[in-house]
Amino acid sequence: MLNRRKVRGSSGIKVSFVLDVDDPRLPASVVGEFNAWSPGADRFVRRSNGTASAVVLLHQGHTYRFRYRSDDGEWFNDQEADGYEPNSHGTVDCLVVT
Repeated sequence: MLNRRKVRGSSGIKVSFVLDVDDPRLPASVVGEFNAWSPGADRFVRRSNGTASAVVLLHQGHTYRFRYRSDDGEWFNDQEADGYEPNSHGTVDCLVVT
């Protein structure tokens, strides 16, 4: 799931990438164009509300590619992403629109 909040006084959008805290693929991180596809750069953190989330500050009015990557190397997608596009690795990237 994706949640967005406008950052007051800027053109930034805080995007929360959210998984259920019981997701068996955790621990994991969100990996995408916004962090140079670097696993571990934006890790999911367990929250008291039963979710795990990674929060990333993005520019408003852009579309970014991303995927999730578990610590054991499994790539997986968000089932509620804004869209999907094939990538050069023969799989599909998620899209988030700000």
